[in-house]
Amino acid sequence: MDSQSDCVQLLAIVNNVAMDIGVQISVQAPAVNSFGYSAWSRIARSYGPTVEMRQRKKPKFSEEKESAKEEKIKTTPLPERVPKHVLFQRFAKIFIGCLAAVSSGMMYALYLSAYHERKFWFSNRQELEREITFQGDSAIYYSYYKDMLKAPSFERGVYELTHNNKTVSLKTINAVQQMSLYPELIASVLYQATGSNEIIEPVYFYIGIVFGLQGIYVTALFATSWLMSGTWLAGMLTVAWFVINRVDTTRIEYSIPLRENWALPYLACQIAALTGYLKSNVNTYAERFCYLLMSASTYTFMMMWEYSHYLLFLQATSLFLLDNFSVEQSDKVHEVYKIYIFSLFLGYLLQFENPALLVSPLLSLVAALMFAKYLQLNVKEGTFIAKIMKVINFYLVCILTVTLNIIMKIFVSHKENGHMLKFLEVKFGLNMTKNFTMNWLLCQESLQAPSQEFFLRLTQSSLLPFYILVLVICFLSMMHVIFRRINGNSMKETVNLEDGQIGERPEIIYHVIHTILLGSLAMVIEGLKYLWTPYVCMLAAFGVCSPALWMTLFKWLRLRTVHPVLLALILSMAVPTIIGFSLWKEFFPRLMSELLELQEFYDPDTVELMTWIKRQAPVAAVFAGSPQLMGVIKLCTGWMVTSLPLYNDDDLLKRNENIYQIYSKRSAEDIYKILTSYKANYLIVEDAICNEVGTMRGCRVKDLLDVANGHVVCKEGDKLTYSKYGRFCHEVKINYSPYVNYFTRVYWNRSYFVYKINTVISFQS
Repeated sequence: MDSQSDCVQLLAIVNNVAMDIGVQISVQAPAVNSFGYSAWSRIARSYGPTVEMRQRKKPKFSEEKESAKEEKIKTTPLPERVPKHVLFQRFAKIFIGCLAAVSSGMMYALYLSAYHERKFWFSNRQELEREITFQGDSAIYYSYYKDMLKAPSFERGVYELTHNNKTVSLKTINAVQQMSLYPELIASVLYQATGSNEIIEPVYFYIGIVFGLQGIYVTALFATSWLMSGTWLAGMLTVAWFVINRVDTTRIEYSIPLRENWALPYLACQIAALTGYLKSNVNTYAERFCYLLMSASTYTFMMMWEYSHYLLFLQATSLFLLDNFSVEQSDKVHEVYKIYIFSLFLGYLLQFENPALLVSPLLSLVAALMFAKYLQLNVKEGTFIAKIMKVINFYLVCILTVTLNIIMKIFVSHKENGHMLKFLEVKFGLNMTKNFTMNWLLCQESLQAPSQEFFLRLTQSSLLPFYILVLVICFLSMMHVIFRRINGNSMKETVNLEDGQIGERPEIIYHVIHTILLGSLAMVIEGLKYLWTPYVCMLAAFGVCSPALWMTLFKWLRLRTVHPVLLALILSMAVPTIIGFSLWKEFFPRLMSELLELQEFYDPDTVELMTWIKRQAPVAAVFAGSPQLMGVIKLCTGWMVTSLPLYNDDDLLKRNENIYQIYSKRSAEDIYKILTSYKANYLIVEDAICNEVGTMRGCRVKDLLDVANGHVVCKEGDKLTYSKYGRFCHEVKINYSPYVNYFTRVYWNRSYFVYKINTVISFQS
């Protein structure tokens, strides 16, 4: 017993020392002795109180921290473990949605390919007949793709394009910068690097890439609608409306190589990434992915289209309004501004120091926003001073943007779309002009106001009514949220379905502002409908498939007879199902009939003209004629021309106006001087322009020329002619003096008359 008591005392002393130095000692209980008791248990009973009293006392601040932590742990609910069947449902939903999105894009790309084959009977045509299907500026873009494939090396091909003097007579141009030929450079590299030259023809590879991008376009619209509504059913409805209204959503059927067909898929990807980035409940990894995707797609979009920075300016304006009303964290919005700055800077360097990017309104706006952020004071939200600061900040940004843009245009030499500003002045009635180029642009169908047929088509497919319904609900909810913010109410971190406040979500507010801006422009210029109508498809599909939108409507109506949440869930599935079934029944047979109908693009006169040029005309010959025809000649023959169907260069626009004088009432000597000033050897007169009858009144080329030249004066419906010469395109066909002195007809068919411009004038009686 003495030894046992000594052992107990020794263990007690060790334990007390351990407590004093703050070390925990874990001692295993000794074996049970013969009396059936553990020695360690007896120690605990005998010396437990002594051990507790000898514990080390912690500082007071440490005790407060510990108590605060314990209280936080107690108040913070532990996350419940998600059941396996719920995880499986989520995975199945995401998997099916992704599969549907990718399948929709692939099917749309295959549909475009099949429709293109049926429309032009493409595979059964010779190469010359295939190339004739590319009209106007589309022909120019594809011709440079052919030039890159013929170049001995990629470096040599790029050099010849950046120092191009074989396209337009007496003019050396940087075709890569002026025409944004980066798609053609990429396509030519991929064609040769992948060994496709042994498998597929160049034209099929080129249009295949464009059709593939259209598939990505549709997939991105699908994803955006899915992110906003929470259901992939909205994505399916978006694709259905997009395909049914494809006449108003894309120009891919008529002009495959257009810059917008290459660029808009990247813009759609950027908008999808921005939508995910603005969501309040997005996790860190998803936010980073969206940010990286947004950065890459923004820069790529800027490189593909020379007008891309104008569209990004509208997007930046939408984000500025979103930030100014404090419905989104400013840090997120300013991160997007940094993407704009980076894309502009990198684009400026890689686009041969393109001055258009320096004088763009996007750069001025972003610079003003970044500067205004540093001037903001830390004022408590909701106070009167905070409201005043918001108003001051808004006007400060507007004034700084205009001021910076004016300063940049003063110090940076540029020729960026000065004719477009003049066009807008004439378009809105701020100025009147007799200038041929301005009036000719005003007469283009794509630059007119939308026709009634456009709205009728959208209504027949049920797209426009549902879009208006969704836009009105989202806009009113957004205004209600903004009004609450002005009154000092804070924004909710999480918006529940029962709240019925769809306007609380930042991504919804951004899309509402953006679609209003795009729609306002589309109501003025019909060509911009190809930017707005896909947005309409996406927003309308999101709305009818979103329970939050229906719940917002029921909250306003104060629905009490039926549980509003249950009814919102039912309608969000029933309404799109009914819409989809009606669209399938009405429009699916039409789509199938278009694929089954075999059409044929038949233009033998143009084929004969191109064949004659390639066989009879000298290699160094220069051709003059309408810009649209010159683009086809450049593509099909490679011969040099006097003008191009491009409208972003003042010199080319002036050339087009001068060459068009062959359809005016000018003398043979005047026309001869104009053509020889551009070193033209052959003149091509098109009978379709000379005898034009079917266009809008006063918009025929010959009428516009007569007004510009002062040869016709319109007064109260009477036309008074002041020119003593007949119309040149008619007079030159008669073959009498003095026309035969300057021009000799060398070829003609039903549509075209080709005249050789005499180098030595032979005066005949």
